[in-house]
Amino acid sequence: MYRLQNTLYVMTQPSYLRLDNGTVRVEVEQEKRLQVPLHHLGAIVCFGNVLVSPALMHVLAEAGKSLVLLDEHGRFKARLEGGVSGNVLLRLAQFSAASSAEQTLELARSCIAGKLRNGRTVILRAARESDSEAERLELQRQADALAASLRAAAVVHDLDELRGIEGEAARVYFAALNLAVKPAQRERFRLDGRSRRPPRDRFNALLSFLYVLSMNDCRSALETVGLDPQIGFLHAVRPGRAALALDLQEEFRSPLCDRLALTLINRGQLSSDDFIERDGGSIFLTDKARRTVVLAWQERKKEEITHPLLEQKMPLGLVPLVQARLLARAVRGEDERYLPWMAR
Repeated sequence: MYRLQNTLYVMTQPSYLRLDNGTVRVEVEQEKRLQVPLHHLGAIVCFGNVLVSPALMHVLAEAGKSLVLLDEHGRFKARLEGGVSGNVLLRLAQFSAASSAEQTLELARSCIAGKLRNGRTVILRAARESDSEAERLELQRQADALAASLRAAAVVHDLDELRGIEGEAARVYFAALNLAVKPAQRERFRLDGRSRRPPRDRFNALLSFLYVLSMNDCRSALETVGLDPQIGFLHAVRPGRAALALDLQEEFRSPLCDRLALTLINRGQLSSDDFIERDGGSIFLTDKARRTVVLAWQERKKEEITHPLLEQKMPLGLVPLVQARLLARAVRGEDERYLPWMAR
């Protein structure tokens, strides 16, 4: 367990969290392991078998601080929050946009444009860093295919057509990711397409865990600006599904999650021993590996970038919040369209 920025991550099992004179006290087998002033925290994220006292839950809700519950593998289970706040007029505009086929398609198209452009950037980066001329040419070919998908997405007439283009582009992209892995690591980290629920190889297990971390950030960003994370445009609305958070996440998957996964693999920060296989062939990260990934994730979010639209420097971790605000402006009609974040 440890505190990074203003979020407390509790991974040690079994742990018990309780309120103690304005602090959060973390105990394992009735022994204190950590104590943090409550006002220093913005959120608490619990993995697996972690108990939280009712008193602490009430105080977190009253203070507007979130309590996120994940299973032991990092899959989202629940989020405890206080009363819903935010701009009711913004939400009415969001519901109106979601009811309009034209607005829905335009916003979904922006999500896909961000995803494809950022994915292409990751592939082109891999091509520049490759030591093999043949692989460099293959990566360039796949980048060109993503560019073609981007052009096709700009002229689609409905969501089904857009989703079909996205699906084919995803197949090309994930095939290309294998060539972005250093040759010495490919046997251990081969990506056999995208597999989820459960992941079937080490690369997929790592991606799934990083996508959970990214999803939590995107959902928090949307709630912060007053948008309803359940009402999306690209992803279909289903009970219990944060569709808009999935929409917003699309532009961050490649430059944040996938690039970090490649860094951890190519630098040897993760090995075969950091993964375990369950019955049925599913693969998951060990507790130690999850800690390594979370630390790397937080360090990545501290990196300073210049936002291409605002032309302002900011930590990478603030970009989802900025994009959520830009999305809100587009939903309200203050901006002509939503412009996704383009990584460099």
